[in-house]
Amino acid sequence: MFGKQLVTDMISRSAATGADRRAFLRTAGVAGLGVLGTTAVAAPASANGKKSGGGGGGGISDVAILNFALNLEYLEAEFYSRAFYGRGLDDGLTTGKLNRGDVNGGRKVQFKSKLVRGIAEEIANDEIAHVKFLRGALGGSAVARPAIDFTGAFTAAAKAAGLIKDGQTFDAFADDTSFLLGAFLFEDVGVTAYKGGAPLISSKTYLDAAAGILAVEAYHAGAVRTVIYTDGLADAANKISDARDSLDGKSDLDQGVSQAGGRINVTPVDGNGIAFGRTPQQVHNIAYLNPAQGVRSGGFFPAGTNNEDARFTTT
Repeated sequence: MFGKQLVTDMISRSAATGADRRAFLRTAGVAGLGVLGTTAVAAPASANGKKSGGGGGGGISDVAILNFALNLEYLEAEFYSRAFYGRGLDDGLTTGKLNRGDVNGGRKVQFKSKLVRGIAEEIANDEIAHVKFLRGALGGSAVARPAIDFTGAFTAAAKAAGLIKDGQTFDAFADDTSFLLGAFLFEDVGVTAYKGGAPLISSKTYLDAAAGILAVEAYHAGAVRTVIYTDGLADAANKISDARDSLDGKSDLDQGVSQAGGRINVTPVDGNGIAFGRTPQQVHNIAYLNPAQGVRSGGFFPAGTNNEDARFTTT
């Protein structure tokens, strides 16, 4: 694996185009930065595929899919709740099956922009509501909040994107700009996760709920992307997009907030105007900040995500 200094130097070398950055990042891998002790293991030959209320996709249960979504909602809710309210989720919203973890980092952002502050408040309330809704839908099957690390993971992600140099740190709660870039890292992943997971859901009731949450996540992403563009942060966001794209496989799916010629790109879609989706494994590659297969922890989830179906915890 590449050494930390080599990776940092090459990323910081300012590749001329997004394509160049993506190609390099895929070759080196964010894992080359020594991100938070990620652990690569052999992919499981089988997983708990007990059905509960349907479950398509070769024995994948709707419960497993919803718990996969709940892990991501925990992450987003903790981020936005801390950023706006200065506190995390109530303890009663973090219990459940498997091990409950602590949250490292995060604090109230001293917003200067009324617009950014308003967006943060609205998204925080929506994400907290999503956690409550999914926990209610899952009942006793809901998993507990996994351990979350904002401090180390944001720094590693920013370093991989070339936003900071070796030895520097990135605090997504430092100011409006840092918050927006941190939010950008999450929002597009949430949209593509729901898009990719929706076809696996058997229950029409659950599918309807997932579609509703997907729409909200897309609204969030559109708002964040628009403000980032108007605030002149497109270049930084595009570098995050490149780094994110380097983690989820060989395909070039991710899109920044601006296109050739500086045109705004609020909606990352294909030629048919359709948004793309990511598999649960691709989502975990991004959340773990590691492009390798068979990884079970790292990045924002230092102890992995919680799910009794290993297909929804492993890359």
